[in-house]
Amino acid sequence: MDVFLTALGCRLNEAELQSWSRDFRAAGHRLVSRAEEAQLVVLNTCAVTAEAARKSRKLANRLHRQNPNAQLVMTGCYAELEPEATGALGGVDLVINNHDKDWLLRVIERELELAEAQPPTLLPITTPSLSSDASTASAPGRTRAFVKVQDGCRNRCAFCIVTVARGEERSRPIDRIIEELSDLAARGYREVVLTGVHLGGYGADLGTDLGALVREVLARTTIERLRLSSIEPWDLTPGLFGLWREGARRLCPHLHLPLQSGSDAVLRRMARRCDTARYAELVASAREAIPDLTVTTDIIVGFPGETEEEWQETIAFCEKLDFAHMHIFSYSARHGTAAARMGQQVPTEVKRQRSRELHRLANESRARCLQRYVGSERSVLWEGAGEAVNGTSTRYGGLTDNYLRCEIVVPNTVVLENRLTPVTLSEIDIDTYRGEFSTATLAALTPQSALG
Repeated sequence: MDVFLTALGCRLNEAELQSWSRDFRAAGHRLVSRAEEAQLVVLNTCAVTAEAARKSRKLANRLHRQNPNAQLVMTGCYAELEPEATGALGGVDLVINNHDKDWLLRVIERELELAEAQPPTLLPITTPSLSSDASTASAPGRTRAFVKVQDGCRNRCAFCIVTVARGEERSRPIDRIIEELSDLAARGYREVVLTGVHLGGYGADLGTDLGALVREVLARTTIERLRLSSIEPWDLTPGLFGLWREGARRLCPHLHLPLQSGSDAVLRRMARRCDTARYAELVASAREAIPDLTVTTDIIVGFPGETEEEWQETIAFCEKLDFAHMHIFSYSARHGTAAARMGQQVPTEVKRQRSRELHRLANESRARCLQRYVGSERSVLWEGAGEAVNGTSTRYGGLTDNYLRCEIVVPNTVVLENRLTPVTLSEIDIDTYRGEFSTATLAALTPQSALG
């Protein structure tokens, strides 16, 4: 059977998408790159904001229009929170809740009549774009894999609907994670991103923790680059910093630490477990312990009751912390959360104005971060088959170990897809480095036949 898998939202949704793609291929089904070619379409939805929920509905309707004959399966946080509305969308054949999504193929096989599978094939999958709204698992390819290590969250942040949608915390056993990562390494993946709703809470239900998991991954797998997704700042204990020393350059020097607000009064209303002083202390300690660390964050604009004074506190704090990147979200009331019941909702126009102000600051902070590394040599993992520049050259793009975007133009004789190489970050074009290879590196990458 021909299957089209797509997702909106977080890295965890992408990790689930990649896991399902392996399940479908192992069962003998074929993944296709376009919904129009599929007999079965699976959409992993998002509901972190009202806009994400709207995009989930819109994408479901578009998928059905593109292929009204395909069976359409909906899962994910929007489907979990609004199962009746999801089932009422045009063309939806099955709604699967989040509790059952780890066994998605099994549930689909039980509930729907599937076309006969072909003999199993174990092919790698395409790495989803890091910037697109929707990620798709389709044709063979390999670079970066997102691996889900836990689900659910015990934190109760006032704005968050995901804790409702994902439920209680559940961690995967270390041996199962090692087995999956070893398989990915054997199939050519160079980088793995460990993901979870509450990644820092990994192992609390198993009598272990995130540090133990990372140590086991580094000791028992050959994955060349290991990256951690978002970690709550209160989970970043000093004991974790030693992992970067133990990682022998395999553990990437990048941390995404959600701040949400730079005002302590707002953080208290959000029911966050870390104030600004503690957050700043953690970031300073991390930067001191981890060479060339970049720190990125999330900020919510216009949380209920946010005054102009509190907003200026956020601006000042973000300027002081000098983040490499900020994910900026305008507050969106989600039914079922504590924040949705709060008074003093901030007017839409005020949120827009504050968002524009913070985006300007974020761009300035990003530019300062990029400037610090101009002229330095970093490790870059090159993604995709490249883009033809002219008849003799190809442009490749990739990420440095500390999560900065780089592009390079090389002769057509040099194939960089899924290669991990040193590169000099020579100059900046907006928010992307232009890279250069040393003479020795370029010679090592060029096939002997092309050297004459």
